[in-house]
Amino acid sequence: MQSGQRRCMTTTQRFADALQELERTRSLDPFLELFSDEVQLLRPEGRGDARGKDGARRFWQTYLDQFEEIGSTFSRVEESGSLGELEWSGEGRLRTSRPLTYRGVSLLQLDEDGLVRRFATYYDTAAFLVPIS
Repeated sequence: MQSGQRRCMTTTQRFADALQELERTRSLDPFLELFSDEVQLLRPEGRGDARGKDGARRFWQTYLDQFEEIGSTFSRVEESGSLGELEWSGEGRLRTSRPLTYRGVSLLQLDEDGLVRRFATYYDTAAFLVPIS
């Protein structure tokens, strides 16, 4: 990159950075600023589906509450038009202190203002099951 040039950060990259900050600080308010008032959030098991800012707050609080600690690492962050794609892995400890590593993909649909209007995440739900002794 030449001196004086700045790389334009996409909404999807801002989302990835903000999620990592959320995981570190557990502070929801700055993260929720990325979502539109009409946002729809979806998870594979369907129990955590939510709508609107209040739904987004519950969705992400539920996410945080299941972990003692969690950190996401992104192997792919792409954006094309109004679609953002994130491939990631998460590593941390569940509230039971059990270590956890899992992988997934999240898709963002962006509105004309660059806010997330739809968030859908697909991940290895089996990683959360209690191992049989």
